[in-house]
Amino acid sequence: MRKMILSLLLVFATTATMAGCGSNSKQSSAEKSTEATTTTASSEKKWVIVTDTAFKPFEYTDDNGDFVGIDVDILDAIAANQGFEYELKPLGWDASIAACQAGQADGMIAGASITDERKASGWVFSDGYYDANQSMAVEASSDITGFEDLNGQSVAVKTGTMSATYAESLSSEYGFTVTYFEDSPTMYQAVVGGQVAACFDDTPIMASNIKDTGISMKIVEGTGNEPAEYGFAIFNTDNQELIDMFNAGLANIKANGTYDEIIAKYLGE
Repeated sequence: MRKMILSLLLVFATTATMAGCGSNSKQSSAEKSTEATTTTASSEKKWVIVTDTAFKPFEYTDDNGDFVGIDVDILDAIAANQGFEYELKPLGWDASIAACQAGQADGMIAGASITDERKASGWVFSDGYYDANQSMAVEASSDITGFEDLNGQSVAVKTGTMSATYAESLSSEYGFTVTYFEDSPTMYQAVVGGQVAACFDDTPIMASNIKDTGISMKIVEGTGNEPAEYGFAIFNTDNQELIDMFNAGLANIKANGTYDEIIAKYLGE
């Protein structure tokens, strides 16, 4: 009788142990499933990328109402090459920076010049994707031929840009004041309308607008500074993956000719 009881106890103990192992095995599988889901979700993230609203030919709305431009096409080509999804939001220059800094956007592409000052303030840049400098433009009939003609005058710049920094660096030497605008088109209208004597902006932007829109402006020769590269930017190192994909994709579209096709499409270069 005792042997029978002992045998039954052994059977119950063995069964309980096996059940416990089975329970642990199921829990492990569930944990693995959760880990796999997390990894998949991360790899399938849709990145939120912000840009300016009017910085032709890099980003602007065309006659058909479509948002187009060099930055738009470069980003699209890189995303296709690297296989990531994104949502592009044209917020404007200042609003784009603020959205990235607040964590409401993952990255920014808006003809942003790569500078040490921006890096020091938290910008993390990709490799450069276009070289551009800044220069001065005036109304087409203006007799201003250089900085020395600006004494006592006011010039227009776009807030927070390299062109603003360039104008500010010259203002004391040449005796002019600086007036700030939120976007290039409004600034150009101030020049044409005579509210300011001149404006400073990225040279290819002004050249494109003068050529394509016929706006009554001209770029003053000899007023350009040294070129700087445009870069894609993030403001949070947790998004380094996005920079890495941008750099890899940029190298690939340059190698396969897509980059040159995009530049030629908008600038004829």
